[in-house]
Order: sequence, then C-alpha cells, then structure tokens
Amino acid sequence: MIYIALLRGINVGGNNKIDMKTLKTVFESAGMERVKTYINSGNIVFANDAFSQAELAPVLEAAIEAQFDLRIRVLIRSLDEMQAVFDVMPESWSNGSEMKSDVFFLWDEVDEANAPAALPLTPGVGTLLVAPRALLYSVSREDAGRSGMNKLVGSKLYAQMTVRNVNTTRQIMKLMRELE
Repeated sequence: MIYIALLRGINVGGNNKIDMKTLKTVFESAGMERVKTYINSGNIVFANDAFSQAELAPVLEAAIEAQFDLRIRVLIRSLDEMQAVFDVMPESWSNGSEMKSDVFFLWDEVDEANAPAALPLTPGVGTLLVAPRALLYSVSREDAGRSGMNKLVGSKLYAQMTVRNVNTTRQIMKLMRELE
C-alpha cells in the first residue's frame, strides 16, 4: 500500500526541528519502503505492506521520538483516501498571490459531521468543502483577513488537524502516484 505520513508541527518557527534526510532514514529503519520526503514541513510518502494502516502512526511516532526525542503526531492517509480528498478539490483552487486554499486533514477522533460548524468562518467569505476526514477551504487573498480563519489557531479543532495548502496536497498526490 502507498501512504502519506503528515507530521504535525515540525520545523515551524524554529521549533521541533527535524532533518528530512534523517527522517527518511528513520522511516526506512521502521520498515517503510520507497520513502520520499517533500518540503521541510513533514510530508513523507512511502510504501508498506508489513503494518496495517492503524498500526503505522504509533510505529512511526515511536521511531521519531526515539531518534529526535520529540513527541510528534503522525497522521496517515492511504492513496485511496488522498484521492477522495483530491476528487473534492477544485482544479481552479491555488495557493498564491490571488487565492489562499488549504486542506485541513482531520485526526480520526474528530467528529466529522460537526467539524465544519466548529470552524470560525465569517459567513459569505470564502468556500468550504467537505471530503472524507478532511475540510477544504479557499478564500481570496483580499478577503483572507476577514475570513475568520485567523481564529482557528489555538482552537480545540486546530489541535486535531494538520494543514497543507492545495499546492502541497497536489504535489503529495503526484509523489504517491509515482510509487504505485
């Protein structure tokens, strides 16, 4: 099976520093195959048939803690699960000078049905879409400041997600497909 491991909160503001080359080696030592990292924010694509999907996060979290002495949450998604998110994402969405578009990947303990209502969104500003175990949000750069999303950081829901912009999400999908 092909998976993505999304690490939460590494290499942000000088905190929880993890070298990607070392992280790749840690994943390989934990039994992951064809490991590829993407950018410095904790995106690791790999193949594995030795562990079930449910076993992967605890195995990888323990390996990361052993190597880096950091307790980092790891969210695992299969290629099929990522495809379900990708199927919802409009091709026109981007993350650049005109538009800010993100994917909020939700941990399993999140109540998916109530997650959209828990976002601090300003009604009528931006577009929210729902995918299995993920929320997608896009807003024009000019409206980003009044979208309400700046209130998300520090919320209970924010602690139960990891965020990637749509450009990164597309690149992750490309890497995952290359491993097929």
